[in-house]
Amino acid sequence: MATSILMLPMLAYGHALPFLELAKKLSAKNFDIYFCSTNIILISFKKTLEDKFSSSIQLIEIKLPWALLPPHYHSSKDLPPHLFHLLIIAFDSAKPAFCKILDTLKPTIVVYDLFQPWVAEATRERNIPTVFFSIFNVVNSSYFEYCRRGCVDKCPLPEKYLQDEQAVFHFLNLVVSGMTIKEILMKSIDQSSNIILCRTSGDQVEVESMYLDYLNTAAAESSKEWVLVGLLFPKHVYKEDDGRDVIEWLDKKELSSVVYVNFGSSYFLSKEEIDGIARGIERSKVDFIWVARSHAENKSSIDEALPQGFVERKKDKGFIVQEWVPQVKILGHISIGGFVNHVGWSSIIEAMMFGVPIVSILMEGDQPRNSLLVLETGVGMEVPKENRMFKGEDLARVIRQVMVQEESKQIRSKVKEMCQNIWHKNEDDHEINLVAQKLIFLATSHYDEEIKTT
Repeated sequence: MATSILMLPMLAYGHALPFLELAKKLSAKNFDIYFCSTNIILISFKKTLEDKFSSSIQLIEIKLPWALLPPHYHSSKDLPPHLFHLLIIAFDSAKPAFCKILDTLKPTIVVYDLFQPWVAEATRERNIPTVFFSIFNVVNSSYFEYCRRGCVDKCPLPEKYLQDEQAVFHFLNLVVSGMTIKEILMKSIDQSSNIILCRTSGDQVEVESMYLDYLNTAAAESSKEWVLVGLLFPKHVYKEDDGRDVIEWLDKKELSSVVYVNFGSSYFLSKEEIDGIARGIERSKVDFIWVARSHAENKSSIDEALPQGFVERKKDKGFIVQEWVPQVKILGHISIGGFVNHVGWSSIIEAMMFGVPIVSILMEGDQPRNSLLVLETGVGMEVPKENRMFKGEDLARVIRQVMVQEESKQIRSKVKEMCQNIWHKNEDDHEINLVAQKLIFLATSHYDEEIKTT
């Protein structure tokens, strides 16, 4: 009988997608997967999940209370920032529904995410082992470990990348459902069984080795081990017509001549940031694709969102969209020569998949440490910020350095080398084989312990 794993990510596409890729990897190792999330997230996965996974990955809906948030807000996508705490509260309120799912499916193991200590509580009541999966890289996982232990002053990160320390501690001390975020994170991690999974590949460990050593030293105090699952390349299945307009526009452009600008599904640019990006793009003089999104409560036309006259002035050099685009399809196009983004870990991985140099504008959360990795691996450059804001002139300069000027040769060479290395690593199942072994051992040892106590 195959080991069954129930997976419950945080209600954000940036979390759910790595969980789904891990589910695919594990299903190929003969695990039966129950992938649990809200309907709004599962709808998109139903459209793209390959047929070969139809028998090994079941999509299971968890229902959140309507009274707190309507169903279209049951993910962080399009969720206005001031409602994020309500999403966490609503998710907490889903514990009874989750317990019913556990009682019905009776999984062997549960893999869970941040902000979910109630998951481990529910599984402990049913004697089911749980495993915490950090979708962040080793540097960020280590940094937050320093933060939650109150010893961030000992973190080996350069001071520049600790500049948002005050904001981080403010976030950690926010109270949600009667607990601070710090307490929720501590419980989420501490309640994991003897392994913790981390979305990092061995190719990155050379850069991140001191941080991995710290994590394992800290974890050893509670008899835990951090296990790397690899980068988990996103394998999106697109329809032939997905992004047809933008792809046809790219087909007319020269090799590596277009910069792609996108800040992900959960970060919404301020008016000041939009103006800064517009100035930067215009002054860089390169062709561009810009995904200029706004959240559901602030939908406006492109003309309203962008500086006056920008759309008309750049109509021959730019392609501007406000809705979803097939990002992997775009990054894989030969005309793309740079990627301006918020340095989310998934965006970095997708850029490296196709050897696209990165222009990082760090915004919040894990992004300062991700930007450090971009610089240390040599696959891109960072736009400087002063008082948490960047200048359009600096963005233009960095775009040209990455795509046009002499510095671009070295960056392109390095990102191409990284691309080749990680594709080679992706074909090697060593990391996922180790994860599978650890999970099987956890399941069998837990079963043996149950037999002894009965």
